[in-house]
Amino acid sequence: MPREEYQDELNQLREDVLYMSELVLDRLQMGLSALEQKDEELAWNVIDGDHEVNELYLELEKECTDLIALQQPVAGDLRFIAASFKIITDLERIADLATNLGDYTLEAKKNLAPDVDIQAIGEAVIEMVKTAMEGYGQEDIENCYNISDHDDEVDEMCEGASELVARDLIERESVETEEKTKALMQDVHRLLLTIRDLERVGDHAVNIAARTLYMVESDDELLY
Repeated sequence: MPREEYQDELNQLREDVLYMSELVLDRLQMGLSALEQKDEELAWNVIDGDHEVNELYLELEKECTDLIALQQPVAGDLRFIAASFKIITDLERIADLATNLGDYTLEAKKNLAPDVDIQAIGEAVIEMVKTAMEGYGQEDIENCYNISDHDDEVDEMCEGASELVARDLIERESVETEEKTKALMQDVHRLLLTIRDLERVGDHAVNIAARTLYMVESDDELLY
């Protein structure tokens, strides 16, 4: 294959990965909106749309494996393809977490812990993913290190939110029946899972930044 055509395929892979990130971020925003508005139709759109992300993931996986198998890239090109493969895996998992938000919307019974700002956490992790993908697209090293700092902030937000949920449960008056107690505990569990899932989105953003740093400078400092 001529060098120019090979380079075009590498550029196309980058564009396709960036497109996947846009699709996944759209799903994540939809999941957060469904949760906030208790919009079951929107929740189903998120859940039913997960197959589109999965199909795109498989297509990009094939792009990566074909480039490795047919072109036998070395050095920077190999790191780029390997990083892209790892990044689409993180994006697919973020999409799964967005689907969880759709499920939580359908299952939620009532508002709990009103002081917990799920939307603020959601906006923070969405910004992390956007920034991480900008770093990948532009090969921006400074951007990669900034993501790690943002992750510490999100971790603190999630820890504080979980504490608020626990405090609200402790301060809540006793529930009259066993059935109501069970329903309450299910709602509490679901809210804690929501916080945990959003924290995991932030972790995937860190993974993306780490892979970008390794891709550009062969530096594994952020890998864990």
